[in-house]
Amino acid sequence: MQNIFSIISSELSISERQVANTVALLDDGCTIPFISRYRKERTGGLDETQVEAIFKRNEYYNELQARKTTILAAIEKQGKLTPELESVIRNTWNLNDLEDIYLPYKPKRRTRAAVAREKGLEPLAKIIFVQKSVDVYAEAKKYLNDDVKTVEDAIAGASDINAELISEDKSARERVRRMFEQEAVITSKVVKSKMEEAEKYRDYFDFSQRLSTCPSHRILAMRRGESEGFLRVDISPDEEHSLKQLKYLFIHGKGQCSDLLTETISDAYSRLIKPSIETEFASSSKEKADITAIDVFAANLRQLLMTPPLGKKRILGIDPGYRTGCKLVCIDTEGNLLHNDNIYPHKPQEQTALAMKKLSSMVSAYKIDAIAIGNGTASRETEYFVKRIHFDRPVQVFVVSEDGASVYSASSVAREEFPQYDVTVRGAVSIARRLMDPLAELVKIEPKSIGVGQYQHDVDQKLLKDSLDRVVVSVVNNVGVNLNTATKHLLNYVSGLGPVLAQNIVDYRAEHGAFTNRKQLLDVTRLGNKAFEQCAGFLRIPDGDNPLDNTAVHPESYPVVAKIAKDCKLTMAELVEKPEVLDAVDLSKYVTEQIGMPSLLDIVTELKKKGRNPRGIIKVLEFDKNIHRIDDLEEGMILPGIVTNITNFGAFVDFGIKENGLVHVSQISEKRIESPTEVLKLHQYVMVKVVSVDKERKRIQLTMKGVEQGNG
Repeated sequence: MQNIFSIISSELSISERQVANTVALLDDGCTIPFISRYRKERTGGLDETQVEAIFKRNEYYNELQARKTTILAAIEKQGKLTPELESVIRNTWNLNDLEDIYLPYKPKRRTRAAVAREKGLEPLAKIIFVQKSVDVYAEAKKYLNDDVKTVEDAIAGASDINAELISEDKSARERVRRMFEQEAVITSKVVKSKMEEAEKYRDYFDFSQRLSTCPSHRILAMRRGESEGFLRVDISPDEEHSLKQLKYLFIHGKGQCSDLLTETISDAYSRLIKPSIETEFASSSKEKADITAIDVFAANLRQLLMTPPLGKKRILGIDPGYRTGCKLVCIDTEGNLLHNDNIYPHKPQEQTALAMKKLSSMVSAYKIDAIAIGNGTASRETEYFVKRIHFDRPVQVFVVSEDGASVYSASSVAREEFPQYDVTVRGAVSIARRLMDPLAELVKIEPKSIGVGQYQHDVDQKLLKDSLDRVVVSVVNNVGVNLNTATKHLLNYVSGLGPVLAQNIVDYRAEHGAFTNRKQLLDVTRLGNKAFEQCAGFLRIPDGDNPLDNTAVHPESYPVVAKIAKDCKLTMAELVEKPEVLDAVDLSKYVTEQIGMPSLLDIVTELKKKGRNPRGIIKVLEFDKNIHRIDDLEEGMILPGIVTNITNFGAFVDFGIKENGLVHVSQISEKRIESPTEVLKLHQYVMVKVVSVDKERKRIQLTMKGVEQGNG
């Protein structure tokens, strides 16, 4: 029997040894970030994506093995398990094939075929099925009894038995499945009685496309319309071609029996096989669409979490609004709330002078370095208002995404942080902190509420959560976490930790003060050697006892770094300050059984970074000062904007008004691209041209073709 590791090796084009070693590390409790970063010698240098792929495939095949065990036990209980059947089951590695094999043995409800068998019609069914040259109607008379009144009843019952046999035949199901794979068309029709209510699904009132080429966003849109009761969706191959394939498989004669079996094939297909395989393909196509949508969401989330931070600055956050005014908060360099207030610079109150005075006073009193304005309602007007004020100090003004801020402000996390303040204050604090450190703030919000995907409420919620959680874990560990300032919410995502250990670290800090070295982690309650191994390399201690504690160099590698420093006649601190000396070091002299060349090269790369943040440096985007609302737009205008969301069909761009414009995937690049992600990233600065403006539907079509791009 083929083993799981060899199958995964073949699927992923990764050696069986690499797969086996990676699975062993996973089974030993190692996390994906830890394995990909610190166990390259064991995995042969697999990256995070490859380790995750092995994890997923191993999980799938383990579940398949468990299903095989269940099926074997069920068939054995029936007394029908032969050595040949057991061998076939054990060597089957596709779930659909496995279920096809099990189908004839699967306990069923009382079917029409079961009723016919109870009436003693199985021998007649066999005569018809093998297509004997007999007078089948005369033969059927032999089976008449109190339960079978007429010849027609007998033949109908026998046909029901044969229909079930055909529908459970593995070869028949494989042929129909192949027809679905090659030819199936997905169609949607509007429910006529709900045509007016279904207006938003107008594109799908009478829609059809080959399933294999139908984009994920269309499948998800149709399925949403179906679940809301507005559309009827069908997946079917050509029926005549499918029936021809089945007849070729079962019909091998002429006469009454063959004619009856031909009719039975049609019944078996339409009543049993087609609905079953359609359900299978409806599920698999939805799953593929889910995965595609989730992949887009995950890529967007990764880019959002990697948004450059402004850093430790004193920030004034503004949650803009019209009638209810603008909520202001001031936070210190650690993100603590210092002051909150309201101003009303816009209509209907329009207290412009008073608002300017109050805002200017707050900037001066709290020594504000930067202002963060949420990008929601009244954002552009508020930005214009703020930039008219002459402050007594240099102040940068940024517009930041406020997606998910309302979710955070009403959450238990926000209530725990600010029990004495209402949701408006909490939302404004979130906006301010997003400028200081987007990652630290966004980890407090359920990822799917951040608003950077498509159809997030329609996809498989467990798949979505698992995928997005893995993205957060990946980014947090890639960036690294300051052990002495990180909140429990951020620590929760560090490799090897979790809610309990994250809280224990925060409690330890509160009781003992700041950590001065990584070894002190072992003094934290319930944080043992395994957790320390997994988390230590991802936690940073600036200005600690050991300069390596503020790098991604793992403590297990400290001895080799110390040896290199000694051989270079430098202290550890001097080596960290002058990593260029490593260029002249022969690293091969330091290779051991535990630390190979991949790890040594990583150590050199890390030391040369000198603490540079992988998220880069924040930039300020200036929108066109003449564009404030959709009415200001004209076709042909070229405008600066920022990518706010990426989907399979295009990218949405904010250029300073309430409505975002859409750059369709066909309008992003001069060359043909399959996905916007080939060219664009979330929060990328772009130049766009207005193609069309539908003011009634508030839709703006943009293009990047023929538009010169900057370096944003």
